[in-house]
Amino acid sequence: MKIKKLIIHIVMIIGSINISFAQDSSKVNFDLGTDIVSRYVWRGKQLGGASPNIQPYVELGIENFVLGVWGSYSLGGVNPFQELDLYATYNLFDDKVSITVTDYFFPNESLDYKYYDYTDTTTGHIFEASISFNGTDKIPFSVLIAVNFYGADATRISDNPGSLNSRDGIQYSSYLELGFETEFNEINFEAFVGINLTAPRSADLSGSGYVGETGFYGNNFGVVNLGITVSKEIKISDKFSLPLITSVITNPQAQKIFLVFGFTL
Repeated sequence: MKIKKLIIHIVMIIGSINISFAQDSSKVNFDLGTDIVSRYVWRGKQLGGASPNIQPYVELGIENFVLGVWGSYSLGGVNPFQELDLYATYNLFDDKVSITVTDYFFPNESLDYKYYDYTDTTTGHIFEASISFNGTDKIPFSVLIAVNFYGADATRISDNPGSLNSRDGIQYSSYLELGFETEFNEINFEAFVGINLTAPRSADLSGSGYVGETGFYGNNFGVVNLGITVSKEIKISDKFSLPLITSVITNPQAQKIFLVFGFTL
């Protein structure tokens, strides 16, 4: 009986939500689509190998609150890369400021992964909190600060030399990105620089010289993501335009460079 009452209660809640949506549908937004990119480069790191990726997304917006699902799936390789992220965003000051919590997860079909494992020492999830200033027409600059606060942030080590395989906490890898955006002849230009704010945590493991974690973004404090993105909408018909994007991205710390092309459907 308790289960039956719970089901009835849930149905009533869903019904009330649907009624409230119908009363003011202007406050509710739903969006979905997918990006196709020549390769997946995120914050200066190439993920998914040197192969194209398809990146679908679904978003539900209710006034200033946004819930979303985003994924990336490589189209080549022996073990194709996969990523599935859940996120919740709250926008302030007419979308000028955004606060977001993201759950990153990287399924590996070659392993017996467990999506619903949230235990701090075994989970494959990475939880990140971020805040961003998104810029305005008069202030075309953006700022993002992101911190991993739970989960598989990096390979964790112990300060105790006798417990090499134990885990004593996460790295709290942190990332700062500054951006500048402008438009010229209907072409959008965006320049960005991303900085790894986390220095490696050192440990003397019986004189082995192992310096411990390197963090999620790089080996040391410094620039890990530097580049420019150019985008333009190509008119296909009176009702449809195809957004095209090209990025030149370099990671000075890792001494890597990438050229990425993509479009949105």
